[in-house]
Amino acid sequence: MASTQRQTAANMPDYDAARASFSWEQARAQLSGLPGGGLNIAYEAVDRHAQGPLADTVALRFIRRSGERLELTYAQLLDESERFAGVLRDLGVDRGERVFSLMGRLPELYASALGTLRHGAVFCPLFSAFGPDPVEQRLRLGDARVLVTTPPLYVRKVAHRRERLLGLEHVLLVGDEQEIERITDVEDLRRLMASARRSASIADTRPEEMALLHFTSGTTGTPKGAVHVHEAVVAHHATGALALDLHPQDVFWCTADPGWVTGTSYGIVAPLTHGVCSIVDEADFQVDRWYEILQRERVTVWYTAPTAIRMLMRAGEEVAGEYDLSDLRFVASVGEPLNPEAVEWGRKAFGMPIHDNWWQTETGGIMIANYRSMEVKPGSMGRPLPGIEAAVARRHSKGHPVLARDGTLELVDVGTESGELVLRPGWPSMFRDSLGEQARYRACFRGGWYLTGDLVRRDDEGYFWFVGRGDDVIKSAGHLIGPFEVESALLEHPSVAEAGVIGKPDEIAGELVKAFVSLVPGQTADEELRRELLAFARRRLGSSVAPREIEIVAAVPRNRSGKIMRRLLKARELGLPEGDISTLEPES
Repeated sequence: MASTQRQTAANMPDYDAARASFSWEQARAQLSGLPGGGLNIAYEAVDRHAQGPLADTVALRFIRRSGERLELTYAQLLDESERFAGVLRDLGVDRGERVFSLMGRLPELYASALGTLRHGAVFCPLFSAFGPDPVEQRLRLGDARVLVTTPPLYVRKVAHRRERLLGLEHVLLVGDEQEIERITDVEDLRRLMASARRSASIADTRPEEMALLHFTSGTTGTPKGAVHVHEAVVAHHATGALALDLHPQDVFWCTADPGWVTGTSYGIVAPLTHGVCSIVDEADFQVDRWYEILQRERVTVWYTAPTAIRMLMRAGEEVAGEYDLSDLRFVASVGEPLNPEAVEWGRKAFGMPIHDNWWQTETGGIMIANYRSMEVKPGSMGRPLPGIEAAVARRHSKGHPVLARDGTLELVDVGTESGELVLRPGWPSMFRDSLGEQARYRACFRGGWYLTGDLVRRDDEGYFWFVGRGDDVIKSAGHLIGPFEVESALLEHPSVAEAGVIGKPDEIAGELVKAFVSLVPGQTADEELRRELLAFARRRLGSSVAPREIEIVAAVPRNRSGKIMRRLLKARELGLPEGDISTLEPES
């Protein structure tokens, strides 16, 4: 088994030849399409396999916290998704309405995602570690009609705010029946699914019909709702083959939570379209547990995050040597840039480099990657996917891309300097709108390119290298965190007058959230208050978003227009030159 797996031929043996011959039309032809015409993600992920020779193949293998395993074949997954679609039909949920999930990696999450899509409704996953504020904000912005969650999460994060969510008509709970019965104005999902008449028919969705809604934080204002359509499945399937090298016999493990776009695109959709067996671990990261899963489940393709890799590195490569990982043939990483040391560590621990790749919530799928058949340059993002045109745009002193006289972007020559990474629009998984904010969406495009906001350079062989973010968004353990969201929560504490938030480099998480706060007059800046603020932020925002460090300062620096100068906060924190401070508001 091990030798056979590692000798499996790469799906893309020649990168240049693949780029020359690739077309999205050919990629679409790899999928079935709906029998009556149209395209539906759930059909491509489940139905076409469940109705064929893969019906009895394991689609999802769940590993409970206790270690107990639960398997769903493609035929069983079809049954579960049909039942959930039947529940939505019985509840009167219309096509295009939004179904949110807020739960851990439970089987019902996957059934609800696929059932929502086959019903023609829109699936919107939320990360279960979000605090009450981010959850309410996203439910309201997305106009949630249905929420699927668990009793503890509902009670702690939604119940006391329910009256403000006017469009939320149905809360479907997954958990202990007696616990659910004690909560008012909710319904037991398992009971509903058991009694529901299966919805065997599937919505005749069009390729451009809205399917998924993912929220991504910005540096100011509210989170952005990135709208994705059913045609995104074309890119999910193609990148699963080209960037992750998925083969039908693979055992695949994407460690990302479906609350984030990676966990949906590559934890649910892409592997299922390829008919592989996906591992789903309910528990959080533990070094020994993860190695045991890789060994026991004979994982062949593993997609994880740099934070996890750094934590494994800290445990030592000798720990990896205690496990039989000989079935593993491809390891990939996403979430933040993977440092060269981690790439090389993979060679020692797993006998192969770790393949970094790059994409965004807005792109919906992998755009730039290091491929199995191509030389890996440690520290590089890799090269663009076939079908993706990427370039580096010159930026002027205020940070915006420069337009030439003919209206096109002024592109940087190969290998000369860094600039903004831009992509030529048109790939299937590109977001189609920023929910309710057309002007915001249009601002993402300029001179015939999509502006990513990330600063990169490109070498003379076409490899891209990450330089930094073009905004203040913090990447912590693979999560995108908007400083404004954290600052707003801190300002709700009666002792806080001002708040400024930055990302502080961290060996494990990439960046951790650090907040600087000034106090209202009469408050004492002591350790007790600092701990109180940390706890307050964790309650409001959740552990994944709340600051790890809070420093009480005399004043938070702002420019004369009142904007927080996060750049200055970061420079002072890291001991870097402060740069131009001519616009700094004088301290009173």
